[in-house]
Amino acid sequence: MPKILALDTSTDACSVALHVAGEIREDFRIIPRQHTKQLLPMIQAMLDSAGLKVKDLDAIAFGRGPGSFAGIRIATGVAQGLAFSAELNVLPISTLAAIALAHHLQRGDQQVIAALDARMDEVYWATYRFENGLPVLIGDERVDAPANVCLPDASHWTGVGSGWRYWQNMSVEVKQLVTRIDGDSADATTENTTYPTAANILRLAIQDYQLGKSLSPELALPVYLRDNVAWKKKDQQ
Repeated sequence: MPKILALDTSTDACSVALHVAGEIREDFRIIPRQHTKQLLPMIQAMLDSAGLKVKDLDAIAFGRGPGSFAGIRIATGVAQGLAFSAELNVLPISTLAAIALAHHLQRGDQQVIAALDARMDEVYWATYRFENGLPVLIGDERVDAPANVCLPDASHWTGVGSGWRYWQNMSVEVKQLVTRIDGDSADATTENTTYPTAANILRLAIQDYQLGKSLSPELALPVYLRDNVAWKKKDQQ
């Protein structure tokens, strides 16, 4: 079984996970604005607990986005730096796929629309169907105003992720077809608290590793979806 380290800093949560000897260990913390200070110590503690060094790993996985601009940069930079130092490949994993998988593992739903709050009255979102326990992307990952979120067909869907706080602003079609949000009835008061986690990123990364999808560190790029992520604050007013 491959020894893979995974990390995610794409939201207010910061998490590190390790797959070793068929077991997944995870350190998950909700620590807004502390990712830069806490991530490396968390990684070191995780490796120390398993008696491993970075060079003992087979690959490093990370949440490549979408999500917080600064957070994605932190995860990408740390993953690339560790991989370069130990001559390892990396596995960039979608944060939307990770939260879809989290819900599937908990509730077993086969059709999931994952959405993260993108700020600026927009959401990052994607739809997934599950095959053999893994999410298969239907269409593309997108960033849109909530009213522009749409579904590929007339089946029932489950919504998961922080983007569902914009439920009131979504279309009539979405409100009709999304029959549950994060395991609860789809109503305007639902407040979703599902985060991407390193453990679920790791579960997806193991599959990619076995399929030979790991990349050289320089080829692993963050996914922002929004072209204007670098707007200055004055330009957003």
